[in-house]
Amino acid sequence: MNLPNILTLSRIPLMFIIVWLMRESFSGAASAAFVLFVIAGITDWADGYAARKLKMVSNFGILMDALTDKILMLGLMVALVEQGMVQIFLVLLILGREFMITGLRLVAATKGVVMAAESAGKQKTVTQIIAVGGFLLAVVFHVDLARAGMPYSEEIGCWVEWIGRGFFWLCVAMTLYSGAKYFRKYGELVFSNDK
Repeated sequence: MNLPNILTLSRIPLMFIIVWLMRESFSGAASAAFVLFVIAGITDWADGYAARKLKMVSNFGILMDALTDKILMLGLMVALVEQGMVQIFLVLLILGREFMITGLRLVAATKGVVMAAESAGKQKTVTQIIAVGGFLLAVVFHVDLARAGMPYSEEIGCWVEWIGRGFFWLCVAMTLYSGAKYFRKYGELVFSNDK
């Protein structure tokens, strides 16, 4: 186990800790959840940087990087459903797309085709991060900063939450668009007969 892989796999326990903090009501829980989310985002950049810098790029690392990103984001989205911040059917659309594209990647791999990351897929990931981060930051304003007596914290929290909602709808649209783009490009691998 090398440093890049440790950074990659750290996002899984971080997801569980963030979800636990989201459910807690003690002072500072919301802030800690947001900070850990930012740290998880930093590990997403740091693992790739370390792998390239230390020349430790591996198939395991490439696979697990994408997988841990999905586990982190989908786990937090499920927690947001439980908190009543997002609708379950939107998360199910995202979940369904992720499973379908992962399945498509597996089929492509069996036929010796590597599905390169598309720009639409990267944009989808960015919108997911901003949306989830917006929801987490909104709770910081609504709870922790309101308890601390910060003026207008509730109002700012409402604006931040609306930004999170807007980006969440955008991320759903980007998720469906990028999924359709992948299937247009690689769908024939699933439906064509092996020769």
